Amino acid sequence: MLTTTEKAWLDERLAYIKAYEASEKRPSFVSDAEIEAVLKRKADPERLEVEEVLSKAKELHGLTPDDAAVLLNNRDPELWAEIFATAHWIKQEVYGNRIVLFAPLYISSPCVNNCAYCGFRHSNDQVAKKTLSPAELEAEVKALITKGHKRLIVVYGEHPASDVDFMCRTIETIYAVKEGRGEIRRVNVNAAPLTVEEYRRLKEVGIGTYQVFQETYHLTTYRKMHPANTLKGSFRWRLFALHRAQEAGIDDVAVGALFGLYDWRFEVLGLLYHALDLEREFGVGPHTISVPRLEPALNTPLTTSSPYRVADEDFKKAVTVLRCAVPYTGIILTCREKPALRREVIALGVSQVDAGSRTAVGGYAEMEREHIPDREQFQLADTRSLDEYILELCRDGYIPSFCTAGYRTGRTGCHFMSFAKQGLIKNFCLPNAVLTFKEYLLDYASPETRDAGEKTIARHVEDFARRMPQRAEKLKEMLSRMEGGQRDLYF
Repeated sequence: MLTTTEKAWLDERLAYIKAYEASEKRPSFVSDAEIEAVLKRKADPERLEVEEVLSKAKELHGLTPDDAAVLLNNRDPELWAEIFATAHWIKQEVYGNRIVLFAPLYISSPCVNNCAYCGFRHSNDQVAKKTLSPAELEAEVKALITKGHKRLIVVYGEHPASDVDFMCRTIETIYAVKEGRGEIRRVNVNAAPLTVEEYRRLKEVGIGTYQVFQETYHLTTYRKMHPANTLKGSFRWRLFALHRAQEAGIDDVAVGALFGLYDWRFEVLGLLYHALDLEREFGVGPHTISVPRLEPALNTPLTTSSPYRVADEDFKKAVTVLRCAVPYTGIILTCREKPALRREVIALGVSQVDAGSRTAVGGYAEMEREHIPDREQFQLADTRSLDEYILELCRDGYIPSFCTAGYRTGRTGCHFMSFAKQGLIKNFCLPNAVLTFKEYLLDYASPETRDAGEKTIARHVEDFARRMPQRAEKLKEMLSRMEGGQRDLYF
């Protein structure tokens, strides 16, 4: 049962949402019937049609829903090999060989919603709800800094105790924490849909990207998952959440779907329609697309019983088609996935990953505990340390990145896309990846990872010197300054 305070807050928010729904004039950009019709129309594509779509994807202008449906419905294993190869090529062409690293920080889990798939839902009395105190928040941030993290995504439940005032205070606290040479340089946010004015307040405290997952774009399924008269019960309020963020001046927004609630092909097209509508209205699509799958959570049977759970091979296909369809949008892969699958999927177009993560509120202070079921939103499948994961990335030929320079130099939104669409963004991102990775190696890495990392940096600097010799000389000079003790250098 909701407390009196929770009920009053919920009723006030519901009244606002209903008024918004009545005044929102934008037509919905997704339709169950339209997406199903696209999938049906392209249900059995010929080989030539698939190859034509792949040629179009290599032009790096993106794909239409019909194009994407052709790839989604392909049944030829040999053609899937070509689709996988195309996605890998697109990622390398746009972003280069870097992988951006971050960590999620769960700050509060009390929530007035009752989503069927969520361990933090209000009615789940087997998960202890917790909100970090200021001292606990500082301890969590210090624990993350001492591992080497520079980028966080903070996560809040939808609850009066974690309203926009609380969000602003906690973000300011995170930025203020220093530990040794380290600090958090960019805080992205995963939280509930807000009003335009509330988004403006978050922009003022210096957030990076604002992330709202639609969970499922299938309206009928959405209504089954989210009870009526809960805040999350409004499909349209959530659907246009990131449009409102853009109106507030937050030009880096992020979308996602929870794969396993409905047909994965439908959700891929839903994400594409979302990206296209943001591009149409604001001139820039989402900064990232996340692809989480249903994972077990305490006392949450839907997570293991859903008839739409996505097999590993289909999951790889979903990521691949998204990379082909939205070439300039980052794709985020999380620690929900097992280590072996993460290695496979990264090669198919992923540009950002979390590592050394915990989903329990207060979980970083108890880092030695891989699972704390009675405080977790869901279980992670990859609980390796950040250092272990970075060592694997180096051995696989990637350059790990903690870069936040784009946010601080204004390379966001349309500005970022203007560089990306000309194939220029990697000329900033790759050297900045090298510089932030050098910081990690100097200040946090184990001896084994430091050795592998220095070899990785040497290879990437040599490659950069062949393409941009003058900038490479500047990079070498900055690396030398870092060896001498300077930090936070970037292009």
